[in-house]
Amino acid sequence: MKDVIIIGGGIAGLSAAWRLKHHNISLLESDNRVGGRIKSERRGNYWMNWGGHLFGGPNSATEELLKSVGVEALPVPGVLAAMFMNGKLVKDGRVETYPFKVPMSWKSRFALIRAGAKVRAAVMKYGKVAKFRPGEDYKVQQQRVLDFMNDRTFTDFVGELPLDADAIFRPTVSRSTGDPEQISAGAGVGYFNLIWDKSQGLSRNIVGGPSTLTETIAVSLGNRVQLNAKVNEVFHKENSVVVRYTQNGLEHEEEARYAILATPAPVTRRIAIDIEPKIGEALDKITYGPHVSASFLTNETDPQVWDNLYSIATPKRSFDVLIHNSNLNHSTETVRQPGSSFMTFSPAGRGHKLIDKSDEEIIQIYLKDLNEMFPGFSNHVVEAQVSRWPLGSAYVFPGRAKIQSTLTQQPAGRLLLAGDYLGTFYTETAVQTGFNAAQNINSLLGTGDFESRKETKLKTVVSN
Repeated sequence: MKDVIIIGGGIAGLSAAWRLKHHNISLLESDNRVGGRIKSERRGNYWMNWGGHLFGGPNSATEELLKSVGVEALPVPGVLAAMFMNGKLVKDGRVETYPFKVPMSWKSRFALIRAGAKVRAAVMKYGKVAKFRPGEDYKVQQQRVLDFMNDRTFTDFVGELPLDADAIFRPTVSRSTGDPEQISAGAGVGYFNLIWDKSQGLSRNIVGGPSTLTETIAVSLGNRVQLNAKVNEVFHKENSVVVRYTQNGLEHEEEARYAILATPAPVTRRIAIDIEPKIGEALDKITYGPHVSASFLTNETDPQVWDNLYSIATPKRSFDVLIHNSNLNHSTETVRQPGSSFMTFSPAGRGHKLIDKSDEEIIQIYLKDLNEMFPGFSNHVVEAQVSRWPLGSAYVFPGRAKIQSTLTQQPAGRLLLAGDYLGTFYTETAVQTGFNAAQNINSLLGTGDFESRKETKLKTVVSN
């Protein structure tokens, strides 16, 4: 019998496995690779990337994991709040000045200034609410963040806006895979805080690409990681849990003292057939939107306008944001090296429009927009690949805060939950919840081992 079976090889499951590596564990991943929505591949000094790209900085659970594993992460350099709209790239100055730099009607400008002032004031409040307080449990901080402006949508908060004003807000708000009409006002404000304030939240790039972290953990765990292992059901026995899964066409059944479900909420709900009803009802309420992304590798040899830009919001385009993955490389070069790497990211409504199209169709749609942003861009593309994530991210909807305590309570059974849907800090939440599940199991196994040893010692004394 295993001590722990971890279901799901994304960053949450891998973080839990790393903390439990000294026990008899098994990690089951349904895909042919680990990482989940963290997916990157090296291309020389650069990397192509399709998923998570920002990670927690100082004093975060992610920093603790990175240091423990031995993977380097550096502060994101350059401009995080550039924007391309109506034919113009804006990359300098305070974001409050953007309405005067982008071509648009005065009606849209005034509406944007009014709404922007409301968002700026809310961001200041959010920053105080979201700030970690020394000594507090991360769950307390997370509940406070979820409670913030969770009674209405972002659209309700900013009000009805003219087309161009509305378009400027959407690329930032919809990164959570929910559109402004779907996500809570607080969640939308939180995204602006993430972009405007580098000192909080996700502020690091992993050197070599995000998959450097997940693959390093998997290699260290060795054959305890089982790929192509699709779990069909998990259920309790009196003093254990049973996991049934299919791997390479064969049915398997394995037993463990505990199991960690580090899978998306709908998958957890489906396979955990005897999970506590209250938790099951909460899982049913978690709502996901899609991601569609593509990565582009280029071969230009001259300095480019994007060299100091990391993130470019792209209102009214097929993707909501363009991420310049090689920005970290170019920021440290004394002589500009050839080539770059980019990720286009289409969540929420943009993702819904693209997800059923072929890879070639998606690439051509993206290249059309990229060529309009950077004339001749496609002439330098040497590689392009698409990824789709039907369950991209769980977005925070109005009322989401009410189910948080149910999802994060200490379970009555032997199943523990982990995953980014349990909070609002994305990769950081995934690592936090993976660590927390592992910590709980370490405690339970320690108590169990002590009780077992005490019982064995008692029997020995009696028999003598």
